[in-house]
Amino acid sequence: MADTIFLLTVALTFLLAGLVKGVTGLGLPTLSLAVLTAVMGLQSAMALILVPSFMTNVWQAATGRNFSTILRRLWPFLLTATAGIWLGAQALTWAHASFLPALLGVLLVAYAVTGLRGLKIVIDRAWEGWTGPLFGTVNGVLTGLTGSFVFPGVLYLQAIGLPKDSLVQAMGMLFTSSTVGLALALGGQQLLTTRLGLLSLGAVLPAVIGMMLGQQLRRRIPESSFRRVFLVSSCFLGSISWPCRFNKDTG
Repeated sequence: MADTIFLLTVALTFLLAGLVKGVTGLGLPTLSLAVLTAVMGLQSAMALILVPSFMTNVWQAATGRNFSTILRRLWPFLLTATAGIWLGAQALTWAHASFLPALLGVLLVAYAVTGLRGLKIVIDRAWEGWTGPLFGTVNGVLTGLTGSFVFPGVLYLQAIGLPKDSLVQAMGMLFTSSTVGLALALGGQQLLTTRLGLLSLGAVLPAVIGMMLGQQLRRRIPESSFRRVFLVSSCFLGSISWPCRFNKDTG
């Protein structure tokens, strides 16, 4: 019975996380981590999200007509975001498991509230040569420590002024490269076991179903409303990313 409840929890978590990702382009790792960490701990949850995250991110990155244009513009950001994961993962085995997810949650909420109040961050095209690697490195380190690919990489992608569809595709590219980097880093730390790998593979189906439903909803959201939906979702994800993990770690 306990195993059945656990498997059902995993399936429903990835169904909901896929739905959120289909609408906003992000949220699958953060939402699933927030729930699953309370059930199985942060390190195991990070390993569990790898396969569904990779599959849905490849799908997201490949959907759209701007892949080559985005890659030419963002490759320094994407490269440093992937390489930085190794640095964060080195500290994962000894870092206090509640502090950094709490920090990530606070930053997500602060970012969302700032945007909802109309304070928009803008990065000039001429500054992308140095801001891209800077934001990418920070994003990679936080990914290695927390398993969440969102901050500050998504903030950067919004700040450079990408329109809705290009933003979603660029996030898919960031999340795909980050998933690969995280898998390699966790494998090197011996945190990715065969059991977790098989369970992660089984979580792909509910994640894909949820994402398909979410994409249908996104097509009905106009460009003017998308930013507000995006920011509200970021605020929600940030608010739940801390309590579940903290409670798990502190008993």
